[in-house]
Amino acid sequence: MDNNVNQADYHTFSEKNYQFFNHRMRYLGAQDVISWAFNFFDEKLVYACSFGAEGMVLLDMISHVKKDARVVFLDTHVHFRETYDVIDRVKEKYPQLQIEMVQPELSLDEQKERYGEKLWKTQPDLCCDLRKNKPLKKALVGSTAWLSGLRRDQSPTRANTEFVNKDEKFQLIKVCPLIHWSWDDVWQYIEKHHLPYNPLHDQGYPSIGCEPCTFAVKEGEDLRAGRWSGLEKTECGLHLKTTNIKE
Repeated sequence: MDNNVNQADYHTFSEKNYQFFNHRMRYLGAQDVISWAFNFFDEKLVYACSFGAEGMVLLDMISHVKKDARVVFLDTHVHFRETYDVIDRVKEKYPQLQIEMVQPELSLDEQKERYGEKLWKTQPDLCCDLRKNKPLKKALVGSTAWLSGLRRDQSPTRANTEFVNKDEKFQLIKVCPLIHWSWDDVWQYIEKHHLPYNPLHDQGYPSIGCEPCTFAVKEGEDLRAGRWSGLEKTECGLHLKTTNIKE
């Protein structure tokens, strides 16, 4: 297949294409996968970053390939103060990165008026859809592919993630360079390269999302056990097929 982005999108990428590239990349490292992705998709590739530990690794690697890469952050307006602080530190370290703070259509007050107070408690899936899924879908318009920091050992729902994935939810190609990395691998890279990171990681928060839905985990618990604790929910929906969400 020719390395022409005009010939490579969700609708023209066949199963054989996914198999071909994943087979060819099976022994590549994360940096090589990122280099391939920007070479292949160029301006049509965007990184959706949550600015967690994996995000710090990918941002640093991306900066070595494309200093002015487009990075989007889903600003739900209910993130931890520490998350906004680390974004400011990243902007200082990588001033050429094009970091966009993507906003939901509804303010928190408008959401409260329409759906009631603390929607993240009463209808968490709807809250994620309004404040994360729909804004990302809008931000990805015009893109062919997006980068994600998914790792296979994060959770059972991510165990079969490939380097190059068919994203049926957003109808894009999703590239995941860190699928073979462990949590220790992530931190070794951060420490080796002296990268900024969210201080909440040092306080028992391995996975950091919105403040009302993120809690510290106990020793021995799953790394994502602190997300939506007490609810039958482990994902915000960005990496799952679209489900029926009632508004």
